[in-house]
Amino acid sequence: MKTQTKRAAGTYLILGIGILLIIYPLFLTVISAFKTEPEITKNFLALPESFYLGNFKNILSRPDYFQAVGNTLYITILSLAGMIVVLPMVSYSIARKMDVSRFYKYLYFFLLVGIFVPFQVKMMPLIKTMSSLHMLTPTGIIIVYVASSICEGVFLYVAFIQGVPTELEEAAYIDGATTAKTYFQIILPLLKPMTATVLIKMGLWIWNDFFLPLLVLNKSTKYWTLTLFQYNFKSTFTVDYALVFATFILSMLPVFLVYLVLQKQIIGGLTNGAVKG
Repeated sequence: MKTQTKRAAGTYLILGIGILLIIYPLFLTVISAFKTEPEITKNFLALPESFYLGNFKNILSRPDYFQAVGNTLYITILSLAGMIVVLPMVSYSIARKMDVSRFYKYLYFFLLVGIFVPFQVKMMPLIKTMSSLHMLTPTGIIIVYVASSICEGVFLYVAFIQGVPTELEEAAYIDGATTAKTYFQIILPLLKPMTATVLIKMGLWIWNDFFLPLLVLNKSTKYWTLTLFQYNFKSTFTVDYALVFATFILSMLPVFLVYLVLQKQIIGGLTNGAVKG
């Protein structure tokens, strides 16, 4: 009993430290958003003397902020839509053919290798190619996001599809269904748990991504995303931290609202996906 008690105490201690490491930076972000710039400079860790709303008023009065929000929504929504169209189709073909065709098997392992290639390795060739094709635009970066998601997305979907019994498809073929009808009416609905997982994972990545938009979209203010909008609250020698933290709060709000609205669906999708696997 004493050993179990010590293990439980150690587990709770580690969990408590982990929670503090997550909550404390968030706490600092929130209180800093309600400070003036002199307050932040004077004592970054102190509570605000008064809840100053000027930072939020300053941001919301700028038309380029709403343009950045629109760009971020446009890029995120269309990128996710492209992923949901492309990834399940590619993964279904690979999952059902890799055991009987060397081509699909080699294609699968070729895509897996792509997971381990750092972005820094392919950065220069990618940007040069995009520049030569005149793709340094929000639409161009959407295509890159969809293409970049294929390696990891196929890995997730293939593992899930292989757990779906092939008898369901065989029964559909016996009833006269085509491959397309079988995919859209039987397989695709069964992939909802994994689709929810991919949407959450990829959506957070695109919404918070900074490096790729910096390389592709920073040439013009009309292309800025929220991360670029936050990044450009600076001059050569100074950074307006009060405005930066306020934009952090505003950029997190849509994610929190989506989670609150779709909480049951998100948790249910992830749970069903775990049980299905």
